[in-house]
Amino acid sequence: MARVGFNVIRILFKQLLDEKSFREKRRITVGEVSEVTGISRATLTRVANVPGYNTNTDTINALCVYFECEPKDLLRYIEGD
Repeated sequence: MARVGFNVIRILFKQLLDEKSFREKRRITVGEVSEVTGISRATLTRVANVPGYNTNTDTINALCVYFECEPKDLLRYIEGD
């Protein structure tokens, strides 16, 4: 039987935030994202900074609406050793 390594699903929040800021030619803060999406600043900070942070589908949905993307654009599967 093959050994399964430590795999995580990473949320590409920082990357999408940078891309949106670049497209809109302005700085977008976590506070602004929090106000628009209803996701707490604490949750957004954990999503941005904690690899493999375990969140819920409501958060994923709100971020997809905010970034106008699909879950496949927001989530990345990372295989570990």
